[in-house]
Amino acid sequence: MKIIKLQSWEEKFKNYVDSLREREFKWLSDSQFKKAYGTLMYWMSPTIISSVIFLGCILSKSAPLNASTIFTVLAALRSIGDPVRLIPEALSVMIQVEVSFDRLNDFSLDDELKDNEVRQLSSQNSDEILRIERGIFSWYPESAVPTLRDVNLEVQREQKVAVCGPVGAGKSSLLCAILGEMPKISGTVDVFGTLAYVSQTSWVQSGTLRDNILYGRPIDEIKYDKAIKACALDKDIDSFDHGDLTEIGQRELNMSGGQKQRIQLARAVYSDADIYLLDDPFSAVDAHEGNFTQFEWLMQDCVMAALARKTVILVTHQVEFLSEVDKILVMEGGKVTQSGSYESVLTVGTAFGQLVNAHKDAVTTLGPSNYQSQGESERGDMVRPEEPHGAYLTANNSERDISVKGIAGVQLTEEEEKEIGDVGWKPFWDYIFVSRGTLLLCLGIIAQFCFSSLQAAATYWLALGIQIPKLTSGVLIGVYAAISALCAVFVYLRSFFAAHMGLKASRAFYSGFTDAIFKAPMLFFDSTPLGGF
Repeated sequence: MKIIKLQSWEEKFKNYVDSLREREFKWLSDSQFKKAYGTLMYWMSPTIISSVIFLGCILSKSAPLNASTIFTVLAALRSIGDPVRLIPEALSVMIQVEVSFDRLNDFSLDDELKDNEVRQLSSQNSDEILRIERGIFSWYPESAVPTLRDVNLEVQREQKVAVCGPVGAGKSSLLCAILGEMPKISGTVDVFGTLAYVSQTSWVQSGTLRDNILYGRPIDEIKYDKAIKACALDKDIDSFDHGDLTEIGQRELNMSGGQKQRIQLARAVYSDADIYLLDDPFSAVDAHEGNFTQFEWLMQDCVMAALARKTVILVTHQVEFLSEVDKILVMEGGKVTQSGSYESVLTVGTAFGQLVNAHKDAVTTLGPSNYQSQGESERGDMVRPEEPHGAYLTANNSERDISVKGIAGVQLTEEEEKEIGDVGWKPFWDYIFVSRGTLLLCLGIIAQFCFSSLQAAATYWLALGIQIPKLTSGVLIGVYAAISALCAVFVYLRSFFAAHMGLKASRAFYSGFTDAIFKAPMLFFDSTPLGGF
């Protein structure tokens, strides 16, 4: 809806959705009116069958047409009619069962994630913690060209490894291969310890900030505080009205991109794993006060300090701190082209040397302060001025502002109110008045009253007619058939009025729903509010 409103496509999309809805209404109308015909046939069939049976008794004179015969036949037909009426519903349920079984079958036969892609081994006495030998990996095993090829990697304990290279070189795929989420064509992957992964795209669940960091683990106050400070979340938590109990809204609207990245980084730090796979987690961090960017802050306090005793494999495009890591892997075209220390891979004419030289030229041209501020503005979120608090979300008071500056005692979500008892008459009155179906309701009640009266009258006529001596059997059966036929007509009218009223109610509710969506103003966005919405 955000894209539709920004492009002013509301009317176009509304017309398109309305056209599809009209087609759906056509099928719904046919279905409802056919149900009315089915109801007519259901009530007509016992009348026709019983009349034929009584007529056969008269002509064949095989059984006397007395009270015991007549009411025994009617009771038998009614007991048979209920199972017959359930046949269409049973067929519908069987079709739904078949569709459900087909979906379960497709899911069960889908390719499984193979457990033997990575061998999780217990800790050994050697310093080696990760080893890949002659690894060939591909997202599409049937493809002739693998995604990663000739991967040979050895990582020591407590070693810091940086993975560099151009876009599409296979850096993220290398981490997925270590995790075992990428199909392995050949080779071996041995991991000695537990893994923690921080993806390039931040992943945060709906819930409190604390729940996202703990992720189901019991809280350890000392370790929890260290993780928060290492990921520069302490100042953010202090600015929140509810602290670390601040609720993260749907689609994380009240959290900036940098905050979400640092939350998932704190989750990984708190997990206390042996190996940390960081897929460019600092690409969207916010600007930081002072002379350091938050990338520098997180690199020093998180990667180099908090994870000093851990093994870290960091995918990054930033070259400022690569001189501090123990090993650098340079990837190009799905292959590790260079591996070694910073000094060994920094040779003239290589891809890594070109990357470092381009960074140095940018710093020289723009100056350290200008280059830093430009990088912060590209990676970070704008610091927005103080805005007045309010009870409603407006163009100048977004959900993010309410979460950060807060309305005292108010969270994004509150415990739902519930009542015990019946819902009352309001839903029924809404169903009637919104669809403007008062006349149809009155006609339906009249038809139902006539149907019930005639149904009782038909049975009463049979009980009364057999007691009249001069009344012939033909007249008895004829009057009964006429009353039953008239009864079926009224039950058809009842079903017709009910179907027509239901369609009108559905159309009315749908019209109000689409108007509320397409014609309502858009009050806030993820970024700075725009005028006119």
